[in-house]
Amino acid sequence: MHDDRTLIEARLKRVLDERIRPAVYPESVPLDVAVWTAPGEPVPVAEGLAAAPEPTTVGARWGAPWATSWFRVTGTVPQEWAGKTVEAILDLGFDENMPGFQCEGLVYCPDGTPVKGLNPRNQWVRIAAPATGGEDVQLHIEAASNPVILDYHPFLPTQLGDKETAGSEPQYQLARMDLAVFDETVWQLVIDLEVLGELMRELPEDSGRRYAIVRAIGRALDAVDLQDVNGSAPAARAELEGVLATPAEPSAHRISAVGHAHIDSAWLWPLRETVRKVARTTSNMTALIEDEPDFVFAMSQAQQWAWVKEHRPEVWAKVKKAVADGRFVPAGGMWVESDTNMPGSEAMARQFVYGKRFFLDEFGVENDEAWLPDTFGFAAGLPQIIKAAGSKWLLTQKISWSQTNRFPHHTFNWEGIDGTRIFTHFPPVDTYNCSMKGSEIAHAAKNFKDKGVARHSLAPTGWGDGGGGTTREMIAKAGRLRNLEGSATVEWETPAAFFEKAEAEYPNAPVWVGELYLELHRATLTSQAGTKQGNRRSEHLLREAELWAATAAVRDAEFAYPYEQLDRIWKTVLLHQFHDILPGSSIAWVHREARATYAAVADELNGIIDAAQRALAGDGGTGTLVFNSTPHTRDGVPAGGARPALVDGQSSIASRANGGYVLDNGLLRVEIDARGLIVSAYDIAADRETVAPGQVANLPQIHADFPNMWDAWDVDEFYRNTVTDLTDADEVVPGDDGASVRVVRAFGDSKLTQVLSLAPGATRLDIDTEVDWHETEKFLKLAFPLDIHAERYASETQFGHFYRATHTNTSWEAAKFEACNHRFVHMEEPGWGVALVNDSTYGHDVTRTVREPDAGTTTTVRVSLLRAPRFPDPETDQGVHRFRHALVPGAAIGDAVREGYRINLPERRIAGGAEVAPLVTVDNDAVVVTAVKLADDGSGDVVVRFHESRGGRARATLTAGFGIGSVTVTDLLERPLADAPSPERVGEGVAVRLRPFELVTLRLTRA
Repeated sequence: MHDDRTLIEARLKRVLDERIRPAVYPESVPLDVAVWTAPGEPVPVAEGLAAAPEPTTVGARWGAPWATSWFRVTGTVPQEWAGKTVEAILDLGFDENMPGFQCEGLVYCPDGTPVKGLNPRNQWVRIAAPATGGEDVQLHIEAASNPVILDYHPFLPTQLGDKETAGSEPQYQLARMDLAVFDETVWQLVIDLEVLGELMRELPEDSGRRYAIVRAIGRALDAVDLQDVNGSAPAARAELEGVLATPAEPSAHRISAVGHAHIDSAWLWPLRETVRKVARTTSNMTALIEDEPDFVFAMSQAQQWAWVKEHRPEVWAKVKKAVADGRFVPAGGMWVESDTNMPGSEAMARQFVYGKRFFLDEFGVENDEAWLPDTFGFAAGLPQIIKAAGSKWLLTQKISWSQTNRFPHHTFNWEGIDGTRIFTHFPPVDTYNCSMKGSEIAHAAKNFKDKGVARHSLAPTGWGDGGGGTTREMIAKAGRLRNLEGSATVEWETPAAFFEKAEAEYPNAPVWVGELYLELHRATLTSQAGTKQGNRRSEHLLREAELWAATAAVRDAEFAYPYEQLDRIWKTVLLHQFHDILPGSSIAWVHREARATYAAVADELNGIIDAAQRALAGDGGTGTLVFNSTPHTRDGVPAGGARPALVDGQSSIASRANGGYVLDNGLLRVEIDARGLIVSAYDIAADRETVAPGQVANLPQIHADFPNMWDAWDVDEFYRNTVTDLTDADEVVPGDDGASVRVVRAFGDSKLTQVLSLAPGATRLDIDTEVDWHETEKFLKLAFPLDIHAERYASETQFGHFYRATHTNTSWEAAKFEACNHRFVHMEEPGWGVALVNDSTYGHDVTRTVREPDAGTTTTVRVSLLRAPRFPDPETDQGVHRFRHALVPGAAIGDAVREGYRINLPERRIAGGAEVAPLVTVDNDAVVVTAVKLADDGSGDVVVRFHESRGGRARATLTAGFGIGSVTVTDLLERPLADAPSPERVGEGVAVRLRPFELVTLRLTRA
């Protein structure tokens, strides 16, 4: 037989595009349209419905950036349409190639009942099925004219990312407002042909199945009367029945489809718009659930559920019913799909506490899975947190975006720093917006790296980010793919059902140890410094507020623990850890609001702290109490207590022979040259130099920074090819305190001011940096070349630290040219190490060179301070920023932990006469307390969370400064752990034994 395959494939495309698809709506009449534009921000639904609209027409331009227009459409179903299915086609001016990135609408009945969302791939509203003829139609559309930020030419700087700069030019043009007859038979023919055509293209060219499909499609197209598609559609469908009925091979890959709409809680739109995106999508999905009995939809991010409950109670009622029916599934058990690299220990834990508790309180649902498809890599401390929250599975897709190395598994066990393993799945479909295209299904089956030992994968299915979620077309395609020869099988299932099957079939899944590093989006560790500083400061203020409020509430019956206030603030901070807010990849509007929010949070938390400390300090006495919020004794003040500080020793400053100054406190001697650069940091006790020979430390360096794409997200390795050392100083003078040096440098349009100080009794050099930043597409770093031979270094992460290589032996190590740490990085040779601690930076790089002629190793640590990308915020980080770092020569890992807390939790001084004893004490500095608080249930029980911080075994006694009734080991949600051994009581304390990095939560009732 002659090979006419390509001829039929080309014929299929044209007939579908030009004849069959247009025949889905064979008859239509225009609707009358009127519009009212809300002034300023969006108005309540009742106000929008009650407004008096003005007539408008299809073709009219509408919608200033970020404005809201209320359209009213009215009409009458023609009598001759009686018995037919009638839909309204409401096209606001959509581009079907941009679902989720442009205008959207939510349709209401006149009484305010939400009907469904309008999106580029979802423009229809069912009016009647069947129609009687003569029905009056009136619908209202709350239409958001969100501007297109990420356009066909992406990453171009734009002022559209903030309503304050976006202007008033209309963004859209009404395209279609019609009533139309919906021919379901033609629509089903479209789906038949799409599924078979897409499957055919994925099969081998010499496959018999491919040719069977080709022949069937050819017969179906022959049966289509191009002048009467609607009349001939049944005959065309009949020609396809045979190839659609042939079952899949028994060994076919099995895909669990999960209805999904990945909605970024803020990104190229502000938080207030996400509230409406979620309402539109949930309206769509509850409507689809009513129409499609097999469909299951999962939605993560408890914050988004809370928004629906608060802002759209009429939608919430439909959601609750769908949840009760098991069709609308709360997923993930987190407050938001947060970044996981940068949130601190307690914040990462509270993401699960608040997320899981919301779903438990509202629906009685316990989430076993963490659901993070789009997060930019995963910190090595996360498995233990997932387990401690009572969960056991993780799903993500983002690692497939890595540029250098392909991850070797799709289903595996992920092992964290303490040895905890979490069963993990990366969907091989390689998208969290699967649309059931044949190419996607075939890719999932071919790409699945665990074939032969496992056969299940998951496909998150639906348009995200306001694209409206799953569509009826996707469901129809999945129905045909349920059992179809040549394809993987597809079945709608909940995430839990998938994981149960996947885990059962793969009991000996391979293990991946350590962080899941995304080889992309590395610059998110630095972009938008103000947002990152707000997060770090908020985390530590929350620690202080809980500690001192709990201490005051236990010690003073008149002091009321601020449960509701802390709950609200925690949720605000957790929201801003979303994976496009904290990483700095959102529009200007988002970060402008974030900075204001963090300032308000700081004011509130400082108020709580001040009130609690004043209650503890009392009114008597004329002395000054120093409150120590760190988990270690500092200057004689116990951890979690207050007393007058005791500081031994003194610091001096002297002129240096060749220019510059020498700082000395008897423990460290630091030489700063005439350029304000550190040429020596000498550990006197160890008789050891810190700075590499011939090098200078605290060296500001600036790079050109123009990545190939994803400006705010990416820094490409070639940025290192050009570097300018900022060695010229305008001023190098003694500081005002007599034990510091002040350095001022001008560069470009910016200015950098530093104060280097050596405190009495300290084994650290404090470096306070202020940058008045006015550069564009530049990357600012601070370099510390150290005379230390280390093949690996430690980075702090949640509840511990982990190691990265300093070398680039393999492509995996070379790809980690920018990485994340929390409060410290630490490197050491046996018996001597160096730490670099910070109060608000995350990005850094570590490299090593071998010197000539002595063959010594220089290990260079560079902290990342600022960037200046122009997309999506063209004014990223312009202005004044302040950073604090400290270089700690001679530091062991425990010193790094201690100094990291010290720089982030400065002491507070309050007038008072009575010392404040700690609420709890721990007698081993390796055991770090991360939270002291009252139990969330309002019982008055004291909750203490702690972990082993040095990577070794630890024994300790935790002693309470109050009478204890009972002691219970709990999960993060403060629920008893059934399999935990009973704590060993020692008087008013508890003896604990911890494995490396082990995390423990104790609940102490008060006697």
